Amino acid sequence: MRMQCLYDKLKEYRETDYYGFHMPGHKRNEEFMGISLPYGIDITEIEGFDDLHHADGILKEAQRRAAAVFGAEETHFLVNGSTVGILSGILGCTRRGDKILVARHCHKSVYHAIYLNGLIPRYLYPEFDGKLGISGEIKKQDVENMLAAEPDIRAVVIVSPSYDGVVADVKGIANVVHSYGIPLIVDEAHGSHFGFHPYFPERANRLGADVVINSLHKTLPSLTQTALLHINGKYADRERIRMYLDMLQSSSPSYIFMASLDACVDLLERRSEEIFDVYVRRLERLRKDLERLKKLHLVRTENYDLSKLVISVSGTELTSHALYEKLLDDYHLQMEMAAGSYVLAMTSVADTEEGFERLKSALFEIDEELFEKERGRTIKRNSSSNGDVQMSIPGRLPRQKQIFSPYRVREMQFDGQSEEIPWKESAGRVSMDFAYLYPPGSPVIVPGERITEEAVDLLAYYERQQLGIEGICREGYIRVWKNG
Repeated sequence: MRMQCLYDKLKEYRETDYYGFHMPGHKRNEEFMGISLPYGIDITEIEGFDDLHHADGILKEAQRRAAAVFGAEETHFLVNGSTVGILSGILGCTRRGDKILVARHCHKSVYHAIYLNGLIPRYLYPEFDGKLGISGEIKKQDVENMLAAEPDIRAVVIVSPSYDGVVADVKGIANVVHSYGIPLIVDEAHGSHFGFHPYFPERANRLGADVVINSLHKTLPSLTQTALLHINGKYADRERIRMYLDMLQSSSPSYIFMASLDACVDLLERRSEEIFDVYVRRLERLRKDLERLKKLHLVRTENYDLSKLVISVSGTELTSHALYEKLLDDYHLQMEMAAGSYVLAMTSVADTEEGFERLKSALFEIDEELFEKERGRTIKRNSSSNGDVQMSIPGRLPRQKQIFSPYRVREMQFDGQSEEIPWKESAGRVSMDFAYLYPPGSPVIVPGERITEEAVDLLAYYERQQLGIEGICREGYIRVWKNG
């Protein structure tokens, strides 16, 4: 029997009625862009089509247009996703062994850059709201305090918006960082749609960030693995960033990917006002409708990206994993992720009215079931004004002492200085592994840190919620330093 190939499986999935509330931002809506990307246009660097690594023709002009549309001084196409932009930005702005100040809830690619350049990380921790169940923003004052305490820090990296949609004060942080003469790198992968409509925050390019990375495929109609890196101002080392882009990007960049990037930029240049007006009206109507949910509820912080729908199960009998599975199995709605106390639905300009209606209908049906079940019980409990039990939800990223740099840990591991133990028994030991949920890919444990009871308890909570823990060496075990 012939094994089903990936193309056949993808084609078969395309014909189902599954609807995606997840990236990529084009939502498999083939009619939206009005173009097709078949094998017939899959070429290499042939005459007349330029070379991404030495662009002086159509690709040079395409990147210039992207810079103008996104308000950057200089923009580069990325065909290896935002990951290659983050790696190149950090490696280009630091020297081996430098100190770097990093938001602890950054994507794992930031930690990979720290390893590759042998950097010494210092961490900024977002506040955690135990009632909402999500981390807040990085505070400008925390950045100021860290830089004042360690003025030899050579670069600062933050994520805004976060995976959950929380937005930082990029302008204020940039002013602080520049006062120390160093660059601010902003992972704005989830904010590619910023700046195109007042309903959403301003983009980091216009707020003083020196290096900004946008994943167009996450929240705009572009193919998976397509992204942009923008450079602004005088603090980023442009030549070194370009050098690392040449080193880390494929020497055979996909023309289909680059065509998708350029087509998306063209759409934004010509029709951004039109498509964002339609999108915002639909999204605002959906959010207002969902505010009427009685048991499930939308959560957000004060500074927030309203394109993200964070649907909390706090105070209900459902876990986030159970809600995620129910939406998928019963309603054929694929969410972006399930986290500690919520599921995340990502929206974009390519979402349809039908898709929004299906999500709304499903959530209200589930919500009504939860409400009726509770009304039939006679259990006394302390309740809030909306009838939900208010409880503190675990999720605060634990603060742990760094014993070794991530680079030193890998060298020690290669020298046989590690052993495997059950992660539930690892408190007090020095980790030689990451441990994180993916998505979003923000580490609970980083190699070289002494593991705390709080970290083990948080991982145990994730396990009880049936959320997959990744990064550790194998199921149930973690690598730790033999001698401590």
